[in-house]
Amino acid sequence: MRFVTFTTAGGAPATGVLRGEQVLDLSHPACAAVVGGAAPTLLQMVEQGLARWADRLSSFQPPAEALRPLSTVKLRAPLRPGKIVGAAFNFTDALAERSMKAPAEPVTFVRSGSTVIGPDDAILIPPDVGNVGYEAELAVVIGRRALRVSPEQAMKHIAGYTAHNDVSGSDLVKGDGGNFVRGKNLPASSPLGPWLSTPDEVPDPYALRIRLDIDGRPLQDGSTATMLFRIAELISYASHRMPLDPGDVIATGTPAGVAAMHNPPAWLTPGATVTVEVEGFGRLSNPVQRGEEFLDR
Repeated sequence: MRFVTFTTAGGAPATGVLRGEQVLDLSHPACAAVVGGAAPTLLQMVEQGLARWADRLSSFQPPAEALRPLSTVKLRAPLRPGKIVGAAFNFTDALAERSMKAPAEPVTFVRSGSTVIGPDDAILIPPDVGNVGYEAELAVVIGRRALRVSPEQAMKHIAGYTAHNDVSGSDLVKGDGGNFVRGKNLPASSPLGPWLSTPDEVPDPYALRIRLDIDGRPLQDGSTATMLFRIAELISYASHRMPLDPGDVIATGTPAGVAAMHNPPAWLTPGATVTVEVEGFGRLSNPVQRGEEFLDR
């Protein structure tokens, strides 16, 4: 099942289920019985068990008035996670492109959930941060608390999957000696969406095409097949270093074709539009705009 968070003109954010080119509006009065009153947010549904919600909604036959044409709503980020745990240097084709040796264990960093934006929201480039790049990624949303879980148990902690663009201040990472904290936490730098798919919608997460373009120019075209440390390993590794809470995101890394590897480099610039496509997850497009200064805050 594909879950979305959306708004209509002048409306508050609402939770919905994507049904083809329509959205089942769970906030509609006609859905009150199946949702048990007021519809929860998608984050609350994840906390309560998204699989149970999917089972409950799978047999629901909504009246026509509860269905909205997809073209009439604005999709938002599916949820606002507490944190995103990203994996760096995690695709073998990207490592080969850089002539880098594969790391012996996952290389991870944490970005604040406050950096998340949704489809069509603007990525903000601070004028005092040079060389800001993109990274198209498959993202995993945690469904139940994970702390020191084994790889064998890790996949049971997944609520669903979505697409992510890990926008990064490359100069900041380099200037900080490889520390990711500042470079991975620019405001409005973490596009997420457009929907959250439950695991049954993703029979093989290691056979998904990942593409990215800027203004129609293809820059990344890879596959999750070249993921170095797989999802269960990433969840287990992260959970041994911090608790993973429902709604937290594991960003699994990016294939070859990052900005610095093009000639000339393909850094993000105001006025451009960057689009991520992870097979089965729609298009995650975001305009790029000039933001406020970042370093002197």
